Amino acid sequence: MKRQIGRGGRAASAVFAAMCAVVALSGPAYAADPAPYAFDPGAKRVTGTVANADAPLLEAGSVYRSSIEAGEKLYYRVNLDAASDAYVSAVAVPRTPEQAVAYGDGITVSVRDRNDAQCGSGDALVGSAEFARPLSAYAVRTVEEGSSYCQEAGAYDVLIERESKETSSPEAWDLEIRHDVEPVLKKAGSQPTSAPSEFASEPPAPLPTSAPRAARSGGTGFNDATGLEPGEWKDTVSPGQTRFYRVPVDWGQQLHVTAELSNNNASTTFLGNALSLSLANPARGHVEGEVLSYSGRPASVSLDPLPPVGWSNRYASAAGVSGMRFAGWYYVAVGLSPKVAKEYGAGPIKLTLTVQVENEAQPSPYAGDAGIFGVTDADRDMARSGRSAPRAARSATMRLVGVAGIGAGTVLVLGLGVWTLLARRRAVAPVAGAAGRPAPYGGPPQAW
Repeated sequence: MKRQIGRGGRAASAVFAAMCAVVALSGPAYAADPAPYAFDPGAKRVTGTVANADAPLLEAGSVYRSSIEAGEKLYYRVNLDAASDAYVSAVAVPRTPEQAVAYGDGITVSVRDRNDAQCGSGDALVGSAEFARPLSAYAVRTVEEGSSYCQEAGAYDVLIERESKETSSPEAWDLEIRHDVEPVLKKAGSQPTSAPSEFASEPPAPLPTSAPRAARSGGTGFNDATGLEPGEWKDTVSPGQTRFYRVPVDWGQQLHVTAELSNNNASTTFLGNALSLSLANPARGHVEGEVLSYSGRPASVSLDPLPPVGWSNRYASAAGVSGMRFAGWYYVAVGLSPKVAKEYGAGPIKLTLTVQVENEAQPSPYAGDAGIFGVTDADRDMARSGRSAPRAARSATMRLVGVAGIGAGTVLVLGLGVWTLLARRRAVAPVAGAAGRPAPYGGPPQAW
């Protein structure tokens, strides 16, 4: 026999469900020793192909996981329109920090038309910091007035190639691939079509005394990168580990980043290129990178001066300028060589990141929502609080669950109140007695 649940029972069930949801969403705390790289949990699995005719389709706005062997050349496919600049990025992730790599190892990403003409390409190389770590690169298909190639709407090939020296480890690298399309302008032709001739390159002014100085634990990938606002941030980095952070930089704003390793008294051995500092833009394209040597004494390195974020930067030949082409989250990665462990121990070394963002924000040039190519008030709040994207999503969901729980609790209290009132009214409801007078419920007739 089916039983109906009253309002109070339904409310109690809702509260119980809400409490269970809160427990489930809170999840375990972040591990003290994070994994080598945090892939986007929503990434779809795809397999690149040797023949372009068999290539899997990458949809705009989506993230994918794949892998690539040493020396491999793999094809993927995208469908592009004739009006939007398009980006395909790949983050190459060696599976362990102990994998041997050499100068020149890395990946190249290119977008190609149906005749194999290259529309755009970019690479990510190990470089002088010869230790395994995540590397990001992107390729761009740009729509330009007067251009005669790569302008048509239709299918385009994406080719990802891995370069690996004979002395390098042969194991496969994992790939995290994104395909993004830039929004259209409010008015076609309203932005400059040539690179800026110059920009302010003087060192930034010292941080004001009111700037935040606090601990912020970096993430383990682009997906869980920790938000930072301008200030001085304390963290630690262990040998073989790469920390990820992100900073919202709006149109017209100029970013400055410095990384400093604290002293370590375990040794005074000089280690060249012990630390890697790199910057990627909102489309995960490599912008700038620097390396730092270490000998146990305090040491710091800064990114080369970068231009303010501007549309015209995309026409520059230098990656450090062209990469600053749109607003959004800019990603800072700090990696420490595994070789540091031999001389200074496997424990973490204290790290300080100094972040400065100059100039007032300028209006977006896009029509409608800028998506990842813009900065919102919510982004600034995440940077202020130090939240990553997953933590922000969890907070929003838990707030929703909290509201649902409060609502369910209110219904439960009201339901219990109504049930109690009805019970009391039934307890005093009269019945007709022998003398025609009402009697209390459940009792004999009484004289009044």
